[in-house]
Amino acid sequence: MDLPWVYGLAAVLLAYLSGSIPTSVWWGRAFYGVDVREHGSRNAGATNTFRVLGRKAGIPVLLIDVAKGFLPVFLLPKMVGVADGTPGFDWLRVALVVAAVVGHLYPVFAGFKGGKGVATSLGGVLAFHPGAAGVCVAVFLVVFLLSRYVSLSSLFSALSFPLSMAFLFHEDSTVKIGFAIALCLLVFYTHRENIGRLLKGQENRMNLAGRSGPSQ
Repeated sequence: MDLPWVYGLAAVLLAYLSGSIPTSVWWGRAFYGVDVREHGSRNAGATNTFRVLGRKAGIPVLLIDVAKGFLPVFLLPKMVGVADGTPGFDWLRVALVVAAVVGHLYPVFAGFKGGKGVATSLGGVLAFHPGAAGVCVAVFLVVFLLSRYVSLSSLFSALSFPLSMAFLFHEDSTVKIGFAIALCLLVFYTHRENIGRLLKGQENRMNLAGRSGPSQ
């Protein structure tokens, strides 16, 4: 039985609302009296939370942002009754990841000005393809430890998603490969300003404590 379109739309809306939770903004205001959008890079994401408020704030914000992408993709297809392994299941999960990431980028609860979507994308990918998510995390950590550039690490991690799907896991689903490429391109788009700064040698580095510093 095909998934009723109204259930699918409701699930996508819930995923968008999940992604729209402005974790860094609410956490900073609630526990530190600080709006991270007024400091650092002025970005409402986990990286800027680490930069402005440190690890004690950055870690929970990061984990919640990951959960914002993971939980809708993991739970909602089962809740609306779509069968695993069917085309509808894959399409719905793709739509849910995209909705959660768009919610993080343009959150209805924070004036449609959000973060760059990397952590929420990771959460969605973790539910969508855990193996590829593991590769993305490993690539991120290696590049970060070598460079201390969060943006560069995010870009390499995003690039590893479609490459690992195609060449490591030999995924033959056009839907899954197309989604992986599209998500990679979205991460590159949201980091376009970072790419410019990286090319000019003006991007800030970050140490493990979350304190940023000028490029060296």
